[in-house]
Amino acid sequence: MTDSAIAMLDDHGTVVGWTQAAERLVGYTPKDVVGRSAALVVPPSEEAPTISAYVERCRAHDGRSGMTAVRDRDGRMVNVSRRVSMLRGQDGTVRWLVSMTDIGMLAQDSARHGSMRESLLTRAPIGIVVRDRQLRCTWVNDTMESYDGIHPDRRLGRRLTEAQPGFKTEAIEAVLRKVLQNGTTRVLEYRPQLSTSPCREHILATSFFCLKDADGQALGVCSISVDVTESRRARERLAILSEARTRLGSSLDVMQTSQELADLAVPLLADYVAIDLEQSIPFGEASSVHIGPTGERLPVLRRAGLASIHQGVPESPWDRGESVPVPPASPFAHVLCTGRPFLEPVLDTAPGAWIDHDPARAQKIRENRMHSLMVVPIRARHTLLGTALFIRTQDPVPFQEGDLRLAEELVSRAALSLDNASQYARRHTAALALQRNLLPRGLKGGTAVEVASSYLPADMDHGVGGDWFDVIPLSGARVALVVGDVVGHGINAAASMGRLRTAVRTLADMELPPDELLTHLDDTVQRLVEEDADAADGLPAVGGATCLYAVYDPVTRVCTMARAGHPPPAIVDPQGRVTFPDLPTGTPLGIGLGDPFESVELELPEGSLIALYTDGLIETRDHDIDEGMRRLGTALSLPDRSLEDLCTRATKPIQGQVPCDDVTLLLVRTRSLKPTQVASWTLPSDQTVVQSARHLAACQLTAWGLAGLQDPIKLIVSELVTNAARHSTGPIGLRLIKHQFLTCEVSDTEVCPPRLRRAHTSDENGRGLFMVAQLSRRWGYRLASGGKVVWAETDLTSHVFEASSAPVEQGRRATPPRATGVPGREGEARSAP
Repeated sequence: MTDSAIAMLDDHGTVVGWTQAAERLVGYTPKDVVGRSAALVVPPSEEAPTISAYVERCRAHDGRSGMTAVRDRDGRMVNVSRRVSMLRGQDGTVRWLVSMTDIGMLAQDSARHGSMRESLLTRAPIGIVVRDRQLRCTWVNDTMESYDGIHPDRRLGRRLTEAQPGFKTEAIEAVLRKVLQNGTTRVLEYRPQLSTSPCREHILATSFFCLKDADGQALGVCSISVDVTESRRARERLAILSEARTRLGSSLDVMQTSQELADLAVPLLADYVAIDLEQSIPFGEASSVHIGPTGERLPVLRRAGLASIHQGVPESPWDRGESVPVPPASPFAHVLCTGRPFLEPVLDTAPGAWIDHDPARAQKIRENRMHSLMVVPIRARHTLLGTALFIRTQDPVPFQEGDLRLAEELVSRAALSLDNASQYARRHTAALALQRNLLPRGLKGGTAVEVASSYLPADMDHGVGGDWFDVIPLSGARVALVVGDVVGHGINAAASMGRLRTAVRTLADMELPPDELLTHLDDTVQRLVEEDADAADGLPAVGGATCLYAVYDPVTRVCTMARAGHPPPAIVDPQGRVTFPDLPTGTPLGIGLGDPFESVELELPEGSLIALYTDGLIETRDHDIDEGMRRLGTALSLPDRSLEDLCTRATKPIQGQVPCDDVTLLLVRTRSLKPTQVASWTLPSDQTVVQSARHLAACQLTAWGLAGLQDPIKLIVSELVTNAARHSTGPIGLRLIKHQFLTCEVSDTEVCPPRLRRAHTSDENGRGLFMVAQLSRRWGYRLASGGKVVWAETDLTSHVFEASSAPVEQGRRATPPRATGVPGREGEARSAP
């Protein structure tokens, strides 16, 4: 309205007030037109041949609006959009206010405003007030009362601060004074408080014009007010939705996205907002509630987002992360069962209302004077993720249908982000569960080594990769150390890694030396590659892998290593000197070149540090492998630090560098067994060997303070030595090792492995290894230079013998005896007397 030309006419059509905008439109100054008939500007027409007829026609219709033409000072006709409004004074007299806007100017602004300005001028109700130089109301139209609630009798003859005292009216009078002083047009947008309806809100856009008399002096101020409540609310809704596009979904965290929705809606839409999700969604578990009545129990909700205009959110009985009950008769149950939103503009707190069945919420509703409520379902892909609660407490205006539509739009946009975050959480949880089950949960080096590890996947979103490591207990207090790397990242590489790790554990259980184990593992990878290549599902195939396998013996302090295309280990002696042993490289697994792998034996001082790692630790985009190995050696050359501290130092990322590959580090500090913990003998293969072996074992157990184990160990020694004497021709070795357990080893020159068999009741032989399995916690064999070694482990207490001293038929252990699964000659040992 600021560009509108304003003229004030008396009841005879004489111009009594003129504005600068009117002078710009038609070129007449106040001196030219004030005091003269409006016919000077308004040409005659068939409907109104004279200005008096024009006034009478306006009186009959209480004003006029539409398109017309006016005559400017040069005699040209200007097409304008015109509106004539009737004003009333104290003495019942009438004045007419004419507002005109150049149609050409409206056309120029149509691209920005559409038809809004024309609509305001010609159709929308406008409130008009004319004040004199002392800012007293002299003229007013009937519409103004509906805008600010001031009756004409209370308004006429008084200033605005007298008719309605308050801070807002004082600010408006300050604007009126400036318009009088400067003669300029000003615009003010404000919200008057209706005394007749305090809960009803109006937003008025008011234009203030300075009316001038014939001398060009300020005659008074004319204010034209338009109710822009709906347009303002539409703009606010558009602003909220525009902000939602930038603020919602900034992360893939369900709780954070819920909090973003709550923060966005307060205070723009509500005074208090709570976002509740189905309880399993934040944890990435199976979720989603199907919309519609199912006859099942209502889902359990968990509070995920909270926001309030009051600090500390006193309106909520539950904090974020806590479970939120859903009473059956509440609006929340209605939304969950129907999938439709719920609007209660005036919250019913009378006895018998739903809040009577929800004491926790009822208390908060009364304490915080909640008076209007909306509950909107959070839906995505035909499933219900949760609910969004909107409450007004301080804002006196109740929620309307427009507010509900805005809330639904906001929630629908947030639902997409929540659904994406929920799906990500499920995939992330599944990936972490896979990784947790594929990698060792707790590494134990026994008496052989002290162990620490670190794993940093390059795919931080899913937390999984193709690197793996392991520490596998072997017989004779030995331990196997493994580190490997499957080509690729993500869940497919992790699945391939899991298959290889299982294969390594199976092969390690067969007590194979490192070079032979890698040969078998290479065959396994080749088969996997062929199977994946033939699969029709299109999933990525295993693209090869590297591996380093080592076996450390704490008795001899010898570490035997072999690698398949993997970086060499770092070995740090007790003085902190770092070396990278020159091991035969070997070809990566799955390549199919057929080159044999080679093992290397290294004798290590006690307390040596062995570092097994993947290439992600030493190789970056900006640094080569040699520099990475030097950096690793520097980080590990502190022998007095703990293994965990060394892991942290060695895996600390380079500043400014983003890891491009998974980083895995396995650190072991070697230990050795004291000579007093190991007893070994070489016995001739004759008829007295069994008795001698039993006697030697019993004496050694007594020396170790393990006399309680003599009976089961003597039986184990008898069976194993009897087998060795019967099936081999060379000398027989007997070794006892006292570490976490007691290991009994019998070696001979025969290479055929023993095999557990179940003897029939009529058989005289075949029960020896069965008894060994019953008397030990585990047993097995391994091939050695020039023969084999059969071993059995028992706990360092006598409870094994006590539990197994009953006859075999009644005293078998609940856990089946361990069998090697390798075909060979059956054990035919018979218990010695």
